[in-house]
Amino acid sequence: MKPGRPLRLAINGYGRIGRCFLRALMESSLRDRFVVVAINDPADLASVAYLTRFDSTHGRFPGCVELAADGLVIDGAPIKVFHASTPDGVPWWDLGVDILVEASGQYSYRDELEAFLGAGCGRVLLSHPGHSAADVDRTIVYGFNEGVISGDERVVSAASCTTNAIVPVLALLEEAYGLEQVLLTTLHSVMNDQPLIDGYHHSDLHLTRSAMQSMIPVATGLAKGVVRLLPQLKGRVEAKAIRVPVVNVSAIDMVVSLQRSVRVEDVAVLLRETADACGAGRMAYTAEPHASIDFNHSLHSAIIDGQQIRLSGDRLLNLLVWFDNEWGFANRMLDVAMCWSDRLAGLGGEVA
Repeated sequence: MKPGRPLRLAINGYGRIGRCFLRALMESSLRDRFVVVAINDPADLASVAYLTRFDSTHGRFPGCVELAADGLVIDGAPIKVFHASTPDGVPWWDLGVDILVEASGQYSYRDELEAFLGAGCGRVLLSHPGHSAADVDRTIVYGFNEGVISGDERVVSAASCTTNAIVPVLALLEEAYGLEQVLLTTLHSVMNDQPLIDGYHHSDLHLTRSAMQSMIPVATGLAKGVVRLLPQLKGRVEAKAIRVPVVNVSAIDMVVSLQRSVRVEDVAVLLRETADACGAGRMAYTAEPHASIDFNHSLHSAIIDGQQIRLSGDRLLNLLVWFDNEWGFANRMLDVAMCWSDRLAGLGGEVA
């Protein structure tokens, strides 16, 4: 990229995270640093426009969304919309895409991601983990390890919403007290791989059950994601996940055995002071009596519930960490894009 010009972004996959990413950009002070030039999604153009304007979870879009012959016009800026089913089905070269935001969730292997690079995308930012650490150049949790971005990367993963919520908290506890064992239970809002009523649509039989009638255990890669970023915890982390019938906002019930004795008051002070010192959107601390809906549209990666800190003995610690799994994560992806663009600008050259 040439220094001083806005970074050109495109979004592949315009579902919950793709739309939240675009809206997060439009609602942020970074909108002058980036320009979204294209969206690729199977949905028809009228549906893309409609679901940009109206959102049952986050409310109406704050800007002006208009239909054009080949895409959208948002606050006067044109965005071309494509409906390709393969990475090379969009003329990325002609669009001059610096970073493609891959939010479809369909691509996680290196050869799949390099297909986007070969088709003309300068860089790829994933809204999910790579299949393995080797499939991406970096996995970044903003507020934890964004300093490792050099600008030379071609494929970066922003990890997952759960990893963004829990890794900074675990890193803090590991540094302060030492961690013997970690057990994480994610209480996650429903997702679009679940049916409203029971149906034959998934090989995981848990995911054939009605999303809004039950709490449903599902598989999770959270433990692997944690160890990818905190390798010193290998063999000491386990995780499970339960989908709960709410449309947004999730929580992680964290149980850790510590290497040092602590008091609830000491843990609360550590967490509160760390949250106060964090930059906007990373970690927050609350001592008020909350329900999950209170954190809808919260841009924080994690909100520590100070009323739910528990100790069994003086080393078995239990925390409850809230997070908006859509909005918080979309904002962290935007932060990673910002950090990456800063590094690219520092290189002083064009994005290849």
